[in-house]
Amino acid sequence: MDWKTFVKTVLGVIVLGMAGLGASRAYALSGATANGQYNVYVGTYTGPKSKGVFGYRFDAKTGNFTPLGLVAELASPSFVAVDPGNKFLYALTERGNGPPSPETQQGFLSSYAINPGTGALKFLNKVSAQGNTTAHLAVDHTGKTLFAANYGSGTVTSFALLPDGSIGDMTGTDQHTGSSVDPKRQEGPHPHAVVLSPDNRFLLVPDLGLDKIMSYRVLAQKSSFERNEPPYVSVNPGLGPRHLAFSKDAKFAYVVCEMGSSVVAFSYDSANGKLAVIQTISNLPPDFKGVDNSGEIGIDPSGRHLYASNRGDDSITVYDIDPRKGTVTRAQVAHTGGKTPRNFVIDPTGKLLLAANQDSDTITILNIDQKTGELTPANRALDVPSPVDILFVPAE
Repeated sequence: MDWKTFVKTVLGVIVLGMAGLGASRAYALSGATANGQYNVYVGTYTGPKSKGVFGYRFDAKTGNFTPLGLVAELASPSFVAVDPGNKFLYALTERGNGPPSPETQQGFLSSYAINPGTGALKFLNKVSAQGNTTAHLAVDHTGKTLFAANYGSGTVTSFALLPDGSIGDMTGTDQHTGSSVDPKRQEGPHPHAVVLSPDNRFLLVPDLGLDKIMSYRVLAQKSSFERNEPPYVSVNPGLGPRHLAFSKDAKFAYVVCEMGSSVVAFSYDSANGKLAVIQTISNLPPDFKGVDNSGEIGIDPSGRHLYASNRGDDSITVYDIDPRKGTVTRAQVAHTGGKTPRNFVIDPTGKLLLAANQDSDTITILNIDQKTGELTPANRALDVPSPVDILFVPAE
């Protein structure tokens, strides 16, 4: 094997290894740290008790979390991301404070330098997301481009990232158009996530308002993007696709749908970024009669189990993945012990699942059975006001 083939092989293993960890969680780029230390950042909705991003120190060897307090003060940072080098944190401001107005609905993107030893964040700069009610962001695998999904205005935008970690000029934008069957929720486009393919060649955008997963080609040299061909794949009308996660081998992708509380499984062609539906399955217990309102999706590091949260049922459904077919089978519905699990994350060891319960001001911790993937309460929780996103970042 010559050196070029060796490099390509190693890079391929790294990319596939990080694929299954879900919606742009860049800690997967570095894997487990030698000392087992991580900084954990929690995005929240601004309210009487919350003013921004809270921090914790996580010791993977003991499983203990040490609070760091408020590490960044900003309005409603409902999603945070980190660059591949784990040096910079990016937070969106979904919306500003105060009564609804053009200014308070405008989304913003902020950048911070991470102190890997203390977990402290140093503010670098803040820019307009060039859209309203920003819902999601992602850093590409080169660390040179930041993508944002603007739910309210129906746009996707990209920005150049500068060497010092700050956010530069907007480099691309695309306006979604159309609607779907629900006149209240789907009167127009509502892109809810921006998820990069494991090889960094494609950007996939679930649009709740259109019942489509939009597909883009990443233009790495320009820190931009363009519509792919075909430009989208549709899900059943009224499902409202929200977030997406790739399988560990990148042959399949899974989307959690908010309005129809379903998981849709797709085959994925990495050559052209094309998705094809292979299964649609309910994400709710058979006897549940409340509001459909699923939230987050993710896959454990082994790649054998998929998880999806239900905010109506306050639970997380566990699925077994068929590695050959890509289909999933429901194995368990586990209640989180809190209210409205908008987001969850699996810790880098794959032993714990942390559920961010937005309306009970807690992050509950559940143990993951290493054989079955099933969840059991760890009988402990972190007290965080209105938690809505959790991110692990390797620390010193």
